[in-house]
Amino acid sequence: MNFIESEWNGFKRLDFQFKNRDAIFVCPNVPTQDKKWLYKTEYFGAFPSFEIEMLKRGYYLAHLSNKSRLCPEEDTDMRPQFCEFLQSEFGLNKKCLPVGMSCGGMQAVYFAAKYPQYVAALYLDAPVLNLLSWPLGLGESKRASPDEFEKNIGISVSDMINYRNHPIDCKEILLKSGIPIFLVCGDSDVVVPYHENGKILSDYFKANNGILTEILKPHCDHHPHGLEDNTPLLEFVKKYY
Repeated sequence: MNFIESEWNGFKRLDFQFKNRDAIFVCPNVPTQDKKWLYKTEYFGAFPSFEIEMLKRGYYLAHLSNKSRLCPEEDTDMRPQFCEFLQSEFGLNKKCLPVGMSCGGMQAVYFAAKYPQYVAALYLDAPVLNLLSWPLGLGESKRASPDEFEKNIGISVSDMINYRNHPIDCKEILLKSGIPIFLVCGDSDVVVPYHENGKILSDYFKANNGILTEILKPHCDHHPHGLEDNTPLLEFVKKYY
């Protein structure tokens, strides 16, 4: 394995190829004893304050490029292989904490639902959960991308009317698996509207006594992701991972 070493926000970064995909691995200066780690599912480097805080606390950070941000099944099925490699190569903890922002939230949900044995908890930030909302734009989204979805997933808008594998359709599986969720959304999101996406997950978990912590940011659009004060998120991770 050929690793290219550099620095990322004061931490050692390794870039390499894994099964013909670009991979990134960032090392804390002082790792936790059980080598816990974050899996940034999409948009590596975007709104990284939480990841940087966790690196300071000894957590590793990893990312593997996707065929598409819209999460074809081959991307989901590549994730456990990547996890197994990181465990073998670097001795990482068997379970990770996926960090899923926007489309990355969709990717994290599909991964956790299909391969819960690799997931300790989820951090979802303005996640895409209802494909009819975004990218198809059949609700209130102001920046839909239906052509991108059909091009990358191969399903037309008309076929989606009866589609039953939206990320939100995984909510029962996530609940039964007992995976804790930290959900951050903006109440004024015009790209991935809260009431068409995150609110559905939140309401379901609350109604069924699921483990979900939610922060709804007032007057916040789809961006910026993250929190001004990461304390609630850091406490969540400390409790559940």
